[in-house]
Amino acid sequence: MLIDSHCHLEYKGLVEDQQGVLARARQAGVGGFLSISTRQREWDSVIATAEREADVWASVGIHPHEADGHADMGEAALLAVAEHPRVIAIGETGLDYYYDRSERDVQKALFRRHISVARETGLPLIVHTRDAEEDTAAILADEMEKGVYPALIHCFTASADFARKVLDLGLTISLSGIVTFKNAKDLQAIAAELPEDRILVETDAPFLAPVPHRGQVCEPAFTADTARFVAQLRDTTAEDLAEVTTRNFARLFAKAGL
Repeated sequence: MLIDSHCHLEYKGLVEDQQGVLARARQAGVGGFLSISTRQREWDSVIATAEREADVWASVGIHPHEADGHADMGEAALLAVAEHPRVIAIGETGLDYYYDRSERDVQKALFRRHISVARETGLPLIVHTRDAEEDTAAILADEMEKGVYPALIHCFTASADFARKVLDLGLTISLSGIVTFKNAKDLQAIAAELPEDRILVETDAPFLAPVPHRGQVCEPAFTADTARFVAQLRDTTAEDLAEVTTRNFARLFAKAGL
């Protein structure tokens, strides 16, 4: 069984045929889905889907693109919703300096609030980082000194140096369909060498469809394509990679109860 550790089931492209999307994924061997929120107004819908579907779980958080619109949101709101039995993670959160859709200082402050909630609840933090390696690594390390917390870097596209830093902090790394792209040679080299107990797979659906689905709306079913590709990179079988990544997911997201 595979688990799509990061998808947006409430987003356009998936939500219109959510039942069909889930059915196709299950048929492809995907037996679990972590549905990610990026804005507070999405929390109710991701939780509702997780309540309805036994193999779907929810994560609650604010994407860095949305930080300006949530600048005044304190930890209490996250802490309250994190108590829901179907909420198993905090995020996605982090820093995005590529688009800079929110002020960087606001992104940083909100990122730290999410980390504090992850530390207090014990729920894993789901980190988005783009063109912000130095600040992301610095904040993660600074906050880890205040008290440990579980976390992963989702849709990893950063450098080998950043990978070493976050692995040293105890974080997990999740690979999306980007790893299958022809121009992703550096990422492929990193994926081949990741520690076995620190690797997950995801789609980030409806975005970033892997080869051979480039140009299509990405679906959680495509987790299987990414997993097969990563298995080849790591000189293992798709079945073994599925077992490893599902075990890693169960350990990191313990609240899922797998």
